[in-house]
Amino acid sequence: MAYEGNWAPLSPYTTGIRGRCPRCGQGHLFNGFLTLKPSCEVCGLDYSFADPADGPAFFVICFACVPSVALAVWIEVMFQPAFWVHLLISLPVMILTCLLPLRPLKGWLVNSQYFYKAEQGRIDRGSGGTEADNRRNGSN
Repeated sequence: MAYEGNWAPLSPYTTGIRGRCPRCGQGHLFNGFLTLKPSCEVCGLDYSFADPADGPAFFVICFACVPSVALAVWIEVMFQPAFWVHLLISLPVMILTCLLPLRPLKGWLVNSQYFYKAEQGRIDRGSGGTEADNRRNGSN
């Protein structure tokens, strides 16, 4: 049960990276590694507004996976090591650079959605459209 109150805006960076509630900064966002809780245990904020979708995975792929794969390719080209060397060096680097940033990124995205009041996009079908819009909609 949520209670009303005046909440000062909190930075989505500090609360999100720590996995805290975007409204009070005290409650936890996650059940387990990446599963969002239904609501904040401190202030009662319902987390159903949050939909980070594939955002965290996209950022990890762009900024963590690509460099770690480049490292593995560089090791292969420069040293041509045995397969077990990649298992000892490349695989742990890829796992660490891919898994560690997922939770802070997801927390940051959820907190940013709350902070900036992000909503699903809607098409504005107002009467102030252009002439082409009016023809397309059947208006004259």
